[in-house]
Amino acid sequence: MSGVRKGLARVEFALRWDPSPTGTPANDLDIVAAVFGAEDLHGTPVQLVHFGSRSPDGTITLNRDSHTGQGFGFDEVMTIELDRMAPASSRVVVGVVIQNAEAGAEGRTKTFADIGGTGFRIREGHADLAQGDFTAVASATAATVAEFTRDASGAWSFDLRLHGYEVDPEVFARTMGALR
Repeated sequence: MSGVRKGLARVEFALRWDPSPTGTPANDLDIVAAVFGAEDLHGTPVQLVHFGSRSPDGTITLNRDSHTGQGFGFDEVMTIELDRMAPASSRVVVGVVIQNAEAGAEGRTKTFADIGGTGFRIREGHADLAQGDFTAVASATAATVAEFTRDASGAWSFDLRLHGYEVDPEVFARTMGALR
């Protein structure tokens, strides 16, 4: 499923990838969530949550953080409690960024094509809302994946929004919510 589902409360975004080959720089992917207020739905996020940071109100939590992709199943997991977000929060964009992308083979920028076994899963409870990989954005160093929006009644809906970016992590964090 990749379309709209309304009335969401608590969703989980999970990310997986394979470790880099022995002797090469580690593959380090990170989940990034940007929360936008109703006054500026596509501009500057009111909250930005990623590794090393947290949501001030506790509604977005990075439950698992990997720097290598080693492990079984999903390497990073983020929980987003939409039903607890402040009424002024109207949009949440979730993406993935490759850390240290410049450490690719022969000094070349590392892209999703260089990282094996990438995949994501978005679910609410035990129901999968979407799952996929990054083959459609293989030449990118970052990608938005999901968008959650609140309607006038307060209900949250989900849309799959897989778009690639060829920018560094800081630029991605500033521009991931812009209109495309």
